[in-house]
Amino acid sequence: MKLNDGIRRFYDASSGMWETQWGEHMHHGYYGPDGKARVDHLQAQIDLIEEVLRWGGVGGASTILDVGCGIGGSALYLAEKFGAEVHGITLSPRQCERAEERAGERGLAKRASFRVGDALDMPYEDNSFDLVWSCESGEHMPDKARFVSECTRVLKPGGRLLIVTWCHRGVPPALSAAEERHLARISSAYYLPRWVPVSTYEELAAAQGLEAVSSADWSNAVSPFWPAVIRRALSPSGLLAVLRAGPVVWYGSFAMGLMRWGFRRGLIKFALIKARKPAGAAE
Repeated sequence: MKLNDGIRRFYDASSGMWETQWGEHMHHGYYGPDGKARVDHLQAQIDLIEEVLRWGGVGGASTILDVGCGIGGSALYLAEKFGAEVHGITLSPRQCERAEERAGERGLAKRASFRVGDALDMPYEDNSFDLVWSCESGEHMPDKARFVSECTRVLKPGGRLLIVTWCHRGVPPALSAAEERHLARISSAYYLPRWVPVSTYEELAAAQGLEAVSSADWSNAVSPFWPAVIRRALSPSGLLAVLRAGPVVWYGSFAMGLMRWGFRRGLIKFALIKARKPAGAAE
């Protein structure tokens, strides 16, 4: 698939740069409900994980799947926090290799495993996981219905689904031509299919028979993140890292300003979706 090839190339090229410049967690940070908390940006990324778990009502899990696992940041954090068996899936061979290395470095190789694979056709058995966690990977999925279906399939009865993803603002009113162009430019840089509002995820989760489906908009809570990333990218070490990463990453770097503008204007939303598989679902 052409889109998957682009995603793979982008993360193969950019993940090493991101780790050296920002750390293991390839996602936004949390800066308090209003985005005004003054916190170290690396700590803010850990705080995001904790706050999402709290919002999702997840106090523990024994088997966890991280869909779009990056270099294993969330997966390894959750493995340590819950003492869980954790699996991660990514399209990027380099991310998978690095995640496995990091699991070994932290003594988690026996409890954390990673695979290269497609989230729309996951290589896991039905009813396998207590928690399916997807942090900023849903925006890459070209078939959102298939994505939610696969996440539901691998959940155990009573298991919880947590999706954190980029969405566009609610509709109606319909997106303007200027808004569509803005999102298209970001999509071209970051290899994204067409954007959707958070209501699409809620409808798809309900259609899968999931219970307690709800969503939240944390756009304000993460608002300091893109300005911080831009400042880091414009530092001498950041500029050098971007230049070394190659053309695929250069274009993505130019799109950072588009992300910041999109959040400030309310076009882009940082959305959370939670749901639970019915305890009585057939095993």
